[in-house]
Amino acid sequence: MSFIKKLKEKITQQTESVTNKFKEGLSKTRDSFADKINDLLSRYRKVDEEFFEELEEVLIQADVGVQTVLDLVDDLKMEAKRQKIEDSEALKPLIIEKFVELLQPSAENQELNVQDGSLTVILFVGVNGVGKTTTIGKMAHMFKQQGKKVLLAAGDTFRAGAIEQLEIWGERAGVDVIKHHAGSDPAAVVYDAIQAARKREIDVLLCDTAGRLQNKVNLMQELNKIYRVIQREIPEAPHETLLVLDATTGQNALSQAKTFNEATGISGIVLTKLDGTAKGGIVIAIRNELGIPVKYVGLGEKLDDLQPFDVEQYVYALFSELFEEREQQPAE
Repeated sequence: MSFIKKLKEKITQQTESVTNKFKEGLSKTRDSFADKINDLLSRYRKVDEEFFEELEEVLIQADVGVQTVLDLVDDLKMEAKRQKIEDSEALKPLIIEKFVELLQPSAENQELNVQDGSLTVILFVGVNGVGKTTTIGKMAHMFKQQGKKVLLAAGDTFRAGAIEQLEIWGERAGVDVIKHHAGSDPAAVVYDAIQAARKREIDVLLCDTAGRLQNKVNLMQELNKIYRVIQREIPEAPHETLLVLDATTGQNALSQAKTFNEATGISGIVLTKLDGTAKGGIVIAIRNELGIPVKYVGLGEKLDDLQPFDVEQYVYALFSELFEEREQQPAE
Protein backbone atom coordinates (compact mmCIF):
# COMPACT_ATOMS: atom_id res chain seq x y z
CA MET A 1 0.00 0.00 0.00
CA SER A 2 1.34 3.46 -0.92
CA PHE A 3 2.29 6.01 1.76
CA ILE A 4 -0.54 8.32 0.61
CA LYS A 5 -3.14 5.56 1.01
CA LYS A 6 -1.86 4.63 4.47
CA LEU A 7 -2.05 8.26 5.61
CA LYS A 8 -5.54 8.61 4.18
CA GLU A 9 -6.66 5.49 6.07
CA LYS A 10 -5.35 6.90 9.35
CA ILE A 11 -7.28 10.11 8.76
CA THR A 12 -10.56 8.33 7.95
CA GLN A 13 -10.32 6.45 11.25
CA GLN A 14 -10.37 9.75 13.16
CA THR A 15 -13.23 12.10 13.95
CA GLU A 16 -14.51 13.95 10.89
CA SER A 17 -15.05 17.15 12.91
CA VAL A 18 -11.32 17.22 13.84
CA THR A 19 -10.32 16.68 10.19
CA ASN A 20 -12.61 19.55 9.15
CA LYS A 21 -11.16 21.85 11.83
CA PHE A 22 -7.64 21.25 10.53
CA LYS A 23 -8.71 21.67 6.90
CA GLU A 24 -10.58 24.91 7.63
CA GLY A 25 -7.91 26.22 10.01
CA LEU A 26 -5.10 25.65 7.51
CA SER A 27 -7.02 26.87 4.47
CA LYS A 28 -4.95 30.06 4.06
CA THR A 29 -1.67 28.15 4.21
CA ARG A 30 -3.02 25.48 1.86
CA ASP A 31 -4.33 28.03 -0.65
CA SER A 32 -0.97 29.77 -0.74
CA PHE A 33 1.45 26.91 -0.21
CA ALA A 34 -0.23 24.02 -2.05
CA ASP A 35 -1.26 26.26 -4.96
CA LYS A 36 2.35 27.36 -5.43
CA ILE A 37 3.58 23.76 -5.36
CA ASN A 38 0.89 22.72 -7.87
CA ASP A 39 1.84 25.66 -10.11
CA LEU A 40 5.50 24.63 -9.84
CA LEU A 41 4.67 21.03 -10.77
CA SER A 42 2.59 22.14 -13.74
CA ARG A 43 5.41 24.32 -15.10
CA TYR A 44 8.13 21.74 -14.68
CA ARG A 45 7.39 18.40 -16.28
CA LYS A 46 10.88 17.13 -15.38
CA VAL A 47 12.71 17.30 -12.06
CA ASP A 48 15.88 19.37 -12.46
CA GLU A 49 18.06 21.81 -10.50
CA GLU A 50 15.91 24.81 -11.42
CA PHE A 51 12.81 22.98 -10.16
CA PHE A 52 14.42 22.37 -6.76
CA GLU A 53 15.55 26.00 -6.51
CA GLU A 54 11.97 27.20 -6.99
CA LEU A 55 10.71 24.59 -4.53
CA GLU A 56 13.14 26.03 -1.96
CA GLU A 57 11.64 29.49 -2.50
CA VAL A 58 8.06 28.23 -2.05
CA LEU A 59 8.93 26.43 1.20
CA ILE A 60 10.87 29.38 2.63
CA GLN A 61 7.94 31.72 1.85
CA ALA A 62 5.69 29.39 3.87
CA ASP A 63 8.08 29.92 6.84
CA VAL A 64 9.23 26.32 6.92
CA GLY A 65 12.65 27.72 7.93
CA VAL A 66 15.77 28.17 5.79
CA GLN A 67 17.89 25.40 7.33
CA THR A 68 14.94 23.00 7.37
CA VAL A 69 14.20 23.77 3.71
CA LEU A 70 17.81 23.22 2.64
CA ASP A 71 17.94 19.88 4.46
CA LEU A 72 14.54 18.84 3.08
CA VAL A 73 15.37 19.70 -0.53
CA ASP A 74 18.75 17.94 -0.32
CA ASP A 75 16.94 14.87 1.01
CA LEU A 76 14.38 15.06 -1.82
CA LYS A 77 17.14 15.31 -4.41
CA MET A 78 18.86 12.19 -3.10
CA GLU A 79 15.61 10.25 -2.80
CA ALA A 80 14.47 11.27 -6.29
CA LYS A 81 17.81 10.09 -7.66
CA ARG A 82 17.63 6.82 -5.72
CA GLN A 83 14.08 6.09 -6.89
CA LYS A 84 14.89 7.38 -10.39
CA ILE A 85 12.05 9.91 -10.27
CA GLU A 86 12.19 12.24 -13.25
CA ASP A 87 8.53 13.28 -13.56
CA SER A 88 7.79 16.22 -11.23
CA GLU A 89 4.23 15.00 -10.52
CA ALA A 90 5.64 11.74 -9.14
CA LEU A 91 7.63 13.77 -6.61
CA LYS A 92 4.55 15.16 -4.81
CA PRO A 93 3.84 12.04 -2.67
CA LEU A 94 7.52 12.02 -1.69
CA ILE A 95 7.29 15.67 -0.54
CA ILE A 96 4.32 14.74 1.67
CA GLU A 97 6.18 11.74 3.11
CA LYS A 98 9.18 13.92 3.99
CA PHE A 99 6.93 16.45 5.75
CA VAL A 100 5.51 13.69 7.94
CA GLU A 101 9.03 12.42 8.71
CA LEU A 102 10.12 15.91 9.80
CA LEU A 103 7.24 16.19 12.27
CA GLN A 104 6.92 12.59 13.42
CA PRO A 105 9.65 12.54 16.12
CA SER A 106 7.53 14.91 18.22
CA ALA A 107 4.68 12.39 18.40
CA GLU A 108 6.29 10.58 21.36
CA ASN A 109 5.94 13.58 23.70
CA GLN A 110 2.87 15.12 22.09
CA GLU A 111 0.54 14.40 25.02
CA LEU A 112 0.19 16.83 27.91
CA ASN A 113 1.75 15.56 31.14
CA VAL A 114 -1.45 15.37 33.20
CA GLN A 115 -1.23 13.65 36.60
CA ASP A 116 -3.85 11.08 37.59
CA GLY A 117 -5.15 11.52 41.13
CA SER A 118 -3.02 14.58 41.97
CA LEU A 119 -2.74 18.25 41.09
CA THR A 120 -1.34 19.08 37.63
CA VAL A 121 0.25 22.54 37.32
CA ILE A 122 0.61 24.02 33.82
CA LEU A 123 2.53 27.27 33.39
CA PHE A 124 1.89 29.46 30.33
CA VAL A 125 4.58 31.81 29.03
CA GLY A 126 4.83 34.07 25.98
CA VAL A 127 4.88 37.70 24.92
CA ASN A 128 1.82 39.95 25.04
CA GLY A 129 -0.65 39.71 22.19
CA VAL A 130 -0.03 36.10 21.16
CA GLY A 131 -3.34 34.79 22.56
CA LYS A 132 -2.02 33.43 25.86
CA THR A 133 -5.07 34.31 27.96
CA THR A 134 -7.42 33.05 25.26
CA THR A 135 -5.48 29.77 25.12
CA ILE A 136 -5.77 29.34 28.90
CA GLY A 137 -9.53 29.90 28.69
CA LYS A 138 -9.91 27.37 25.87
CA MET A 139 -7.75 24.79 27.66
CA ALA A 140 -9.79 25.30 30.83
CA HIS A 141 -12.91 24.55 28.80
CA MET A 142 -11.25 21.45 27.33
CA PHE A 143 -10.32 20.04 30.75
CA LYS A 144 -13.78 20.90 32.12
CA GLN A 145 -15.35 18.93 29.24
CA GLN A 146 -13.18 15.99 30.28
CA GLY A 147 -14.76 16.11 33.73
CA LYS A 148 -11.76 17.63 35.52
CA LYS A 149 -11.88 20.32 38.20
CA VAL A 150 -9.95 23.35 36.94
CA LEU A 151 -8.62 26.53 38.56
CA LEU A 152 -6.92 29.55 36.96
CA ALA A 153 -4.14 31.72 38.43
CA ALA A 154 -4.01 35.35 37.22
CA GLY A 155 -0.20 35.61 37.30
CA ASP A 156 -0.02 38.39 34.69
CA THR A 157 -0.33 41.26 37.15
CA PHE A 158 1.60 43.69 34.93
CA ARG A 159 -0.47 44.20 31.77
CA ALA A 160 -3.49 46.47 32.14
CA GLY A 161 -6.69 44.46 31.90
CA ALA A 162 -4.98 41.05 31.96
CA ILE A 163 -6.64 39.95 35.22
CA GLU A 164 -10.09 41.05 34.01
CA GLN A 165 -9.56 39.32 30.67
CA LEU A 166 -8.72 36.04 32.42
CA GLU A 167 -11.81 36.42 34.63
CA ILE A 168 -13.99 36.75 31.52
CA TRP A 169 -12.52 33.53 30.13
CA GLY A 170 -12.98 31.88 33.52
CA GLU A 171 -16.68 32.75 33.41
CA ARG A 172 -17.02 31.40 29.87
CA ALA A 173 -15.37 28.13 30.84
CA GLY A 174 -17.15 27.95 34.20
CA VAL A 175 -14.00 27.94 36.36
CA ASP A 176 -12.76 30.16 39.21
CA VAL A 177 -9.79 32.53 39.03
CA ILE A 178 -7.35 33.22 41.88
CA LYS A 179 -6.17 36.84 41.63
CA HIS A 180 -4.49 39.70 43.47
CA HIS A 181 -4.58 43.40 42.57
CA ALA A 182 -2.75 44.73 39.52
CA GLY A 183 0.99 45.18 40.08
CA SER A 184 1.21 42.58 42.84
CA ASP A 185 3.82 39.79 43.02
CA PRO A 186 2.95 37.09 40.41
CA ALA A 187 4.71 34.40 42.47
CA ALA A 188 2.42 35.22 45.42
CA VAL A 189 -0.61 34.79 43.17
CA VAL A 190 0.62 31.36 42.04
CA TYR A 191 1.38 30.37 45.66
CA ASP A 192 -2.17 31.27 46.74
CA ALA A 193 -3.58 29.43 43.72
CA ILE A 194 -1.71 26.24 44.68
CA GLN A 195 -3.05 26.44 48.24
CA ALA A 196 -6.60 27.03 46.94
CA ALA A 197 -6.23 24.15 44.46
CA ARG A 198 -5.24 21.78 47.28
CA LYS A 199 -8.15 22.81 49.49
CA ARG A 200 -10.66 22.45 46.65
CA GLU A 201 -9.14 19.17 45.37
CA ILE A 202 -8.53 20.69 41.95
CA ASP A 203 -7.22 18.46 39.14
CA VAL A 204 -5.58 21.08 36.90
CA LEU A 205 -4.18 24.52 37.77
CA LEU A 206 -3.50 26.78 34.76
CA CYS A 207 -1.15 29.69 35.54
CA ASP A 208 -0.96 32.86 33.44
CA THR A 209 2.27 34.93 33.47
CA ALA A 210 3.40 38.36 32.25
CA GLY A 211 4.63 38.60 28.68
CA ARG A 212 6.73 41.72 28.42
CA LEU A 213 9.99 41.16 26.56
CA GLN A 214 11.22 44.76 26.39
CA ASN A 215 12.88 44.16 29.75
CA LYS A 216 13.90 40.54 29.29
CA VAL A 217 16.04 40.34 32.45
CA ASN A 218 13.16 41.36 34.74
CA LEU A 219 10.75 39.01 32.97
CA MET A 220 13.05 36.02 33.28
CA GLN A 221 13.77 36.78 36.94
CA GLU A 222 10.03 36.92 37.52
CA LEU A 223 9.49 33.56 35.79
CA ASN A 224 12.33 31.98 37.76
CA LYS A 225 10.75 33.16 41.01
CA ILE A 226 7.41 31.61 39.98
CA TYR A 227 9.25 28.37 39.20
CA ARG A 228 10.91 28.33 42.62
CA VAL A 229 7.60 28.89 44.40
CA ILE A 230 5.87 26.11 42.44
CA GLN A 231 8.71 23.63 42.98
CA ARG A 232 8.91 24.41 46.68
CA GLU A 233 5.24 23.44 47.02
CA ILE A 234 5.20 20.63 44.41
CA PRO A 235 8.76 19.43 43.62
CA GLU A 236 7.84 17.75 40.30
CA ALA A 237 5.87 20.79 39.05
CA PRO A 238 5.24 22.61 36.80
CA HIS A 239 4.26 19.49 34.89
CA GLU A 240 4.15 21.52 31.67
CA THR A 241 5.62 24.87 30.68
CA LEU A 242 3.79 25.83 27.50
CA LEU A 243 5.04 28.64 25.30
CA VAL A 244 2.22 30.35 23.41
CA LEU A 245 3.23 31.68 19.98
CA ASP A 246 1.32 33.61 17.33
CA ALA A 247 1.63 31.73 14.01
CA THR A 248 1.00 34.92 12.03
CA THR A 249 4.37 36.34 13.17
CA GLY A 250 6.29 33.59 11.33
CA GLN A 251 10.03 33.66 11.95
CA ASN A 252 9.56 36.10 14.84
CA ALA A 253 7.74 33.27 16.65
CA LEU A 254 10.80 31.08 16.16
CA SER A 255 12.99 33.80 17.69
CA GLN A 256 10.67 34.06 20.72
CA ALA A 257 10.79 30.29 21.17
CA LYS A 258 14.59 30.36 21.30
CA THR A 259 14.59 33.18 23.89
CA PHE A 260 12.06 31.56 26.23
CA ASN A 261 13.56 28.10 25.87
CA GLU A 262 16.96 29.41 26.96
CA ALA A 263 15.45 31.13 30.00
CA THR A 264 12.76 28.77 31.25
CA GLY A 265 13.00 25.40 29.51
CA ILE A 266 9.85 24.76 27.51
CA SER A 267 8.08 21.40 27.43
CA GLY A 268 5.77 22.26 24.55
CA ILE A 269 4.34 24.97 22.31
CA VAL A 270 0.82 26.17 21.66
CA LEU A 271 0.66 27.79 18.22
CA THR A 272 -2.30 30.19 18.02
CA LYS A 273 -3.99 31.90 15.06
CA LEU A 274 -2.92 29.20 12.60
CA ASP A 275 -6.20 29.89 10.81
CA GLY A 276 -5.16 33.52 10.23
CA THR A 277 -1.91 32.97 8.37
CA ALA A 278 -0.60 31.65 5.06
CA LYS A 279 2.66 30.77 6.81
CA GLY A 280 1.60 27.59 8.61
CA GLY A 281 4.95 26.03 7.73
CA ILE A 282 6.30 27.61 10.93
CA VAL A 283 5.14 24.42 12.71
CA ILE A 284 7.83 22.49 10.83
CA ALA A 285 10.53 25.10 11.49
CA ILE A 286 9.84 25.07 15.24
CA ARG A 287 9.88 21.29 15.46
CA ASN A 288 12.91 20.76 13.27
CA GLU A 289 15.13 23.66 14.39
CA LEU A 290 14.32 23.67 18.12
CA GLY A 291 13.23 20.10 18.78
CA ILE A 292 10.28 21.35 20.87
CA PRO A 293 6.94 19.63 20.24
CA VAL A 294 3.96 21.70 19.11
CA LYS A 295 1.34 20.24 21.45
CA TYR A 296 -1.72 22.35 20.59
CA VAL A 297 -2.79 24.60 17.74
CA GLY A 298 -5.42 27.32 17.54
CA LEU A 299 -7.63 26.78 14.51
CA GLY A 300 -10.37 29.36 15.10
CA GLU A 301 -12.22 31.57 17.56
CA LYS A 302 -14.57 29.03 19.18
CA LEU A 303 -13.97 27.43 22.59
CA ASP A 304 -13.30 24.03 21.03
CA ASP A 305 -11.01 25.34 18.26
CA LEU A 306 -7.92 24.67 20.37
CA GLN A 307 -6.88 21.23 19.16
CA PRO A 308 -4.10 18.77 20.03
CA PHE A 309 -1.55 18.98 17.24
CA ASP A 310 -1.80 15.94 14.98
CA VAL A 311 0.95 15.33 12.42
CA GLU A 312 -1.24 13.37 9.99
CA GLN A 313 -4.13 15.83 10.21
CA TYR A 314 -1.77 18.76 9.65
CA VAL A 315 -0.13 17.24 6.57
CA TYR A 316 -3.47 16.00 5.21
CA ALA A 317 -4.96 19.49 5.62
CA LEU A 318 -2.03 21.04 3.73
CA PHE A 319 -2.24 18.58 0.84
CA SER A 320 -5.92 17.60 0.88
CA GLU A 321 -6.29 18.38 -2.84
CA LEU A 322 -3.69 15.73 -3.67
CA PHE A 323 -5.57 13.13 -1.63
CA GLU A 324 -8.80 14.03 -3.40
CA GLU A 325 -7.02 13.75 -6.79
CA ARG A 326 -5.75 10.29 -5.86
CA GLU A 327 -9.22 9.13 -4.82
CA GLN A 328 -10.56 10.09 -8.24
CA GLN A 329 -7.86 8.13 -10.06
CA PRO A 330 -8.43 4.48 -11.04
CA ALA A 331 -7.27 1.91 -8.50
CA GLU A 332 -3.66 0.82 -8.86
